[in-house]
Amino acid sequence: MPEAARDATTAQPRKIKYRKSKARWHPSMQAIPVPGIRRMVNMAATMKDVIHLSIGQPDLPTPPHIVDAYIDALRAGQTGYTMDAGLPELLVALRDYYGRRYNRKLTRDNILITSGATEAMYLAISATAAPGRQFIVTDPSFLLYAPLIRMNGGEVKFIPTHPENNHQLDPDEVIRAMGSRTFAIILNSPNNPTGAVYPRSTIETIVEECAYRGIQIYSDEVYDHLIFDDDDYASVLSCAVDLDNIMCISSFSKTYSMAGLRVGWVISSQAAIKSLRRYHMFTTSVANTPSQFAGVAALTGDQQCTRDMVNIYRERRDKIMDLIDETPHLTGYKPGGAFFSFPNLPPHVDGSDLALRMLKETGVCVVPGDAFGEDTANALRFSFSTSCEKLEEAFDRIIPWMAKQQF
Repeated sequence: MPEAARDATTAQPRKIKYRKSKARWHPSMQAIPVPGIRRMVNMAATMKDVIHLSIGQPDLPTPPHIVDAYIDALRAGQTGYTMDAGLPELLVALRDYYGRRYNRKLTRDNILITSGATEAMYLAISATAAPGRQFIVTDPSFLLYAPLIRMNGGEVKFIPTHPENNHQLDPDEVIRAMGSRTFAIILNSPNNPTGAVYPRSTIETIVEECAYRGIQIYSDEVYDHLIFDDDDYASVLSCAVDLDNIMCISSFSKTYSMAGLRVGWVISSQAAIKSLRRYHMFTTSVANTPSQFAGVAALTGDQQCTRDMVNIYRERRDKIMDLIDETPHLTGYKPGGAFFSFPNLPPHVDGSDLALRMLKETGVCVVPGDAFGEDTANALRFSFSTSCEKLEEAFDRIIPWMAKQQF
C-alpha cells in the first residue's frame, strides 16, 4: 500500500469547533421588562397554600348563554376564518350596541375585531410609534403601553397620579405636558392598576385639546362596565366630536368574564380602521371564530349578568377598602372601577422587596408597584377579583405581618 494511502487510513477525524453565538434579537427587545406580575406568579407557583390578590382577570363564571353560543358555534362547524375585519354579525352587534350606548352613529367600517384588547393596543401603538414621536402616559399605568412605544422608537412622557387624589388625572397637567413632539396620549379609565374612573370633565377637556392640536388619543376602555359609583361613564366615544384622532379599544374579557376567549376591538375612523385591517392581517389574521359568535350573544342577550357582576365587585371593593384601612403602613383610597386597589407604603419602602417577603412569609401574592410605573416603587396592587371570604383570609395574614414590619 502506498505511504500516502496508509496515512489517510490512520489519520484522526478532523475536529470541528463551532462558535457559540447569541440569538440575534432586534435591539428593541431590550425595551421589554420582565413583568413584575409574572415574577410573583412564577414564585407563587412553587409554593403551597397561596392566596392570589395578583391576577387581573375575573373569577366569576362566564354567563351560561354566552357559553352555549360558543358551543353551538363549534357544533355548527364555525371553525374557519372570518372576514379580516371580523364576523359580520359581531360588527353589526358592536355598531348597534355602542351606537345606542353613546348616542353615536357608527358603521361596520368603524370597527375592527382583534384577538383581545391586547392585540388592539399592539396594532394601534406599533403602527404609529416612531422616533421623534412622544406619547403621554399616566404613571402608574398598565404595563403594556410604555414598552410597546419604546420598542417602536417612540418616547414616553409620564404624568404621575397620586393616591391622595384617588389617582385622578389632572387635565391641566396633561395639557401643560403637551409639546411640539407630542403625538398621542393613552387614556385608561377605569384604570389598571389604580381603579380610578376619570370624570366627564377630565375626558372632555383632554379630548377637546387633543382635537385642537391634532394629537391622537388611544383610549383603553376594557373596564368600561365595571363602574361602582358613577353611572355616567365618560367614554371618548361620547366626548369626541368625530373619530379622526380617536382609537377606542375594548374587549369582552372583563365585562362578561371572557378573558380566555380572546376577542377585542378597535373603534375609530373608517380610514384608520382600513389601515389597521391591513396590519391585522399580518399579525393574527382573524380573531377566534367561535368566540366571536359568543360575543354576539353577549351583546344581544340579557345584560342583567353584567349588572350582577358589578354588584359583586362593588361589595368586594368596599370590603378591601376597609381591610386596607385596618392594615398598618398602607395608605388607601377609593377606587371607582375595575377590580384593583393600589395603596401606598411609606415613601422609602421598596414595594418589590416587601411583596416578595410577604409572599414567602404569609403566602399572599400581590404585585409590586414598580411593575406599573417609574414613581410607584412604594406601592402594591391588590386585585379584588376574588371572594370577600378570600379577601378576609388574605388580610388575616397580612395585617399582623405588616404590624411587625419596622420601617
